[in-house]
Amino acid sequence: MTRSLVEDVWPLSPLQEGLLFHAAYDDEGPDVYQGQRTLELTGPLDADRLRRSWEALLTRHGALRAGFRGRKSGETVQVIAREAALPWRAEDLSRLAEADALSEAGRLAEDERSRRFDPAVAPLLRLLLIRLGDERHRLVLTSHHVVMDGWSMAVLFNELPAVYAADGTTHGLPRTTSYRDYLVWLGRQDKEAARAAWREELAGADGPTLVAPADPARTPVAPESLITRLSGELTHGMGQLARSLGVTVNTVVQGAWALLLARLAGRTDVVFGATVAGRPAELPGVESMVGLFINTLPVRVPLDGAQTVARMLAALQDRQAALMAHQHLGLSEVQKLAGSGAVFDTIVVYENYPRPPREEPAPDAFTMRPLGETEAAHYPLTLVAAPEGDRMAVKLDHRPDLFDHAFARSVIEQLTRVLEQVVADPSVPVGRVEVAGSSVRERVVAAWNARAEPVPGSSVPELLARQVERAPDAVAVTGG
Repeated sequence: MTRSLVEDVWPLSPLQEGLLFHAAYDDEGPDVYQGQRTLELTGPLDADRLRRSWEALLTRHGALRAGFRGRKSGETVQVIAREAALPWRAEDLSRLAEADALSEAGRLAEDERSRRFDPAVAPLLRLLLIRLGDERHRLVLTSHHVVMDGWSMAVLFNELPAVYAADGTTHGLPRTTSYRDYLVWLGRQDKEAARAAWREELAGADGPTLVAPADPARTPVAPESLITRLSGELTHGMGQLARSLGVTVNTVVQGAWALLLARLAGRTDVVFGATVAGRPAELPGVESMVGLFINTLPVRVPLDGAQTVARMLAALQDRQAALMAHQHLGLSEVQKLAGSGAVFDTIVVYENYPRPPREEPAPDAFTMRPLGETEAAHYPLTLVAAPEGDRMAVKLDHRPDLFDHAFARSVIEQLTRVLEQVVADPSVPVGRVEVAGSSVRERVVAAWNARAEPVPGSSVPELLARQVERAPDAVAVTGG
């Protein structure tokens, strides 16, 4: 790319470095960090204006025009193109029967997701508009996680109606702040203080917390997802519990996962990964920036069986709050500092993105409704909790080469059971929280311990006499 076509050159964030490593290392199989969001568009739609609207958003947010290239020094940078053509595809399925149209729409979306991006070529996103009827469309956005996180996706979807209403221009939107400002902020942070904080947090952790057998040569496999919704009663109870203890609902979810993970990994001092939003409140305009801000970092939960659940959750919140100023350090560096005690193979993601105010669309405009999303990670188990209305959505991504559907279902059921107990009585000792359900307990106590055998109803002298008859020369008793 010639200098005249380059707008800027930026360094990488810690997570961008990690994602690019996985993209290069796993270049033969599926790229699990290619995500996809599908929107249902209902109402009158001008497809040309919609395309112009996305072109305007691409121009507005420089992070979307990033291509990732290596320098002679070995350093990788993101090169921001001055202009980038929007990959746009339109398909008309309106003449097909309903079932055939929906099946074909699904196939088209899967085809989009299966095609890998070249990280060096911007933009690392593409759009597919599927027409199902006169006022029925689907918009499929496929993008690489290295250029934006879920919060950024929400920013784009929140801006889209205003851009569309302005005939595909961004004139009515407030001035945006560049992702570059965040990268500059990252460079100013005290890395030595962060290293010291992470060393202290993970000191004494005596080994990795793993639920899957280690196999460095294992070929990555695209994960499968199991999605459920917690009951309205349990969702409300989690909110009440969090408020009463002065913790976040995220902490409640992490604490429940720690209790479950202790059984899965056979440990009482567990470590798992968690995504942090990474948007520093002191950075002006950070809430509306587009880019990759999140970071994945270890969460350590020492479990004392005599400690109450309430105290465990409070301690977990305190530890995480103390680390907030140090969450800019990359995971690879944290693991180098802490050794095997910082190694984990499960992560927890708590999604709490900004949502647009509910407004009635203009008479000539469409309404948007999220129809589904496909995002994953390379970890064997990824738990995603998303507060959506009155019932929290819970998704468990699991690698099918390691865990089957039945196991994944049992994990969700056990997590739900733990949450129900925690909400019902936070004063219960940690060691008294029942993780395994009745079916698991029956299998372990009864089926796996099936040692019952019939015993004749005879007296001891009679049994001795029979044994003498069977083996008269055998030793009867030995003693010191």
